[in-house]
Amino acid sequence: MADFNTLIKDWYRLNKRDLPWRQTKDPFKIWLSEIILQQTKVEQGLSYYLKFTDHFQTAEDLAKTSEQEVLNLWQGLGYYSRARNLHFTAKTIVNEHKGTFPNTYTGLLKLKGVGSYTAAAIASFCFDESVAVVDGNVYRVLSRVFDVKIAMDSSEGKKYFFDLAQNLIDKVEPALFNQSIMEFGALQCVPKNPNCEICPLESICLSKSNGTWMNRPVKSKKTSVKNRFFHFLIFQKDQTTYLQKRSGKDIWQNLYQFPLIETQEDSELNNFENYSPFPPSKISAEIVHVLSHQKIHARFYHFNQLPLLINSDWMAVKIAEIQDFPIPRLIDRYLETETIE
Repeated sequence: MADFNTLIKDWYRLNKRDLPWRQTKDPFKIWLSEIILQQTKVEQGLSYYLKFTDHFQTAEDLAKTSEQEVLNLWQGLGYYSRARNLHFTAKTIVNEHKGTFPNTYTGLLKLKGVGSYTAAAIASFCFDESVAVVDGNVYRVLSRVFDVKIAMDSSEGKKYFFDLAQNLIDKVEPALFNQSIMEFGALQCVPKNPNCEICPLESICLSKSNGTWMNRPVKSKKTSVKNRFFHFLIFQKDQTTYLQKRSGKDIWQNLYQFPLIETQEDSELNNFENYSPFPPSKISAEIVHVLSHQKIHARFYHFNQLPLLINSDWMAVKIAEIQDFPIPRLIDRYLETETIE
């Protein structure tokens, strides 16, 4: 274990990326970076981190803005519940903690949207608490180096890996250890085709010597994916169109979209008498948008007039102002290639 600690920290000092959240111990900025980087690669998350820190310097700044502004800034990053939790938790910090973040792992865990990984990151990076971070990169490194056969996504596996990481963590420099093992998994011990020949841990890596590294980590669960079929209606005339705000406990909550008809089967719509006396002027090809547990099959139907029937949750907006509303990445991508006017 001493060799593991020394080798991985030495590697980190030589190979770490220069990232802005590594230059601060401000819990607000560390929290912000960790929420942004959930389910997101550093290369994509960096621009969002810079955008958010440009707009908000403190939890108070974030708390007093509107949820729509937060969602606008988050647009394109996906997993929008993170943005809503971010805004909610900022208000909690202000209203219940007088603008100061809890300074312990257990205290941080009480915040909405903060799980064990994020709480450990903030506690160790900001407050030097000796608590291990365990994310996908850490699972991979530990499972390979120690040739762990236990499934990482099982209850037994989650406890085993946390206990293992907690036993390994440097009690004097917990932040350095946590940063090192995460960065090592992100850059060196990558999921596919890791360059084991230049790996500083090769001599102590049990899965390398046992020839099992390609099967580590072990996963037991297979995620079932639900197929959904979305038909977006784009009415356009005199620089005006219609949007509707999504509500309820579903994907893209509180984001805006073109009026939507969802069907149970994959086929083009052909009956629009409630909305238009004329058929669509254009129907897009099917666009497949993959989420973590859902696969969206979408088509866009263009009409060169406004609808005959307007649902109560539809709102007329100027076409030039669509980007002022937070919209799902699926629609944003479509508008990048298709012009409506």
